Amino acid sequence: MKTFNVPANRQKLFLLFDMDGTLYSHEEYLQSQTDLPIKRLAMLKGKSFEQMSAEISEYRKNWSASNNGKALSLANAFTAFGITIEENIKWRNELCQPEKFLKPDLRLRSALEKLSVSHTLLLVTNNPVSVAHRTLLCLEVQDIFKNIIGLDTCGVSKPNKVIFDYLSRFYRVSADRGVSIGDRYDIDIAPALEFGMGGILVEKIDDIYALGNLF
Repeated sequence: MKTFNVPANRQKLFLLFDMDGTLYSHEEYLQSQTDLPIKRLAMLKGKSFEQMSAEISEYRKNWSASNNGKALSLANAFTAFGITIEENIKWRNELCQPEKFLKPDLRLRSALEKLSVSHTLLLVTNNPVSVAHRTLLCLEVQDIFKNIIGLDTCGVSKPNKVIFDYLSRFYRVSADRGVSIGDRYDIDIAPALEFGMGGILVEKIDDIYALGNLF
């Protein structure tokens, strides 16, 4: 776990949790969320999965090189191949199947429940809200989060700072009272820091279990 600009006053914070790779660890399911949309795109373009995957990787690499090393989400990369955010949302709703991979996590629930006593917990994900809700149901933590902000909430995906601006305005809270928590620095942490929030980079699920020691 690595912390970045976490407020010294840690009372009544807004904790913005990423979902995939942060609240659970399941490599097969995580990989499927990348592979299945690429396979569908490959079919539309009449290309092999390997060729399509290579083209997307090359595009993201070049984009990053032209944008000071910033990361580009898969959803944003797809727009360069003719797939709108709206279509991407539809695909993800159809292709993501958390029920096949995830199960209740009692340690996760206990850790989040303790945090929710003093702080407001929000979920911020690049998946659609419905996929996020189904995922939280699988983990049995769906009632702990005050709100879910998904790909279909603002029509953009992290690392777009519009998401953090939306949260700040919606809850009428200053940026310095928010902390973004996730497993990817470029996607979850960097844009939050640029917006004036704090950040916590988690490297394994045990880091989430231990968050109560920090707050």
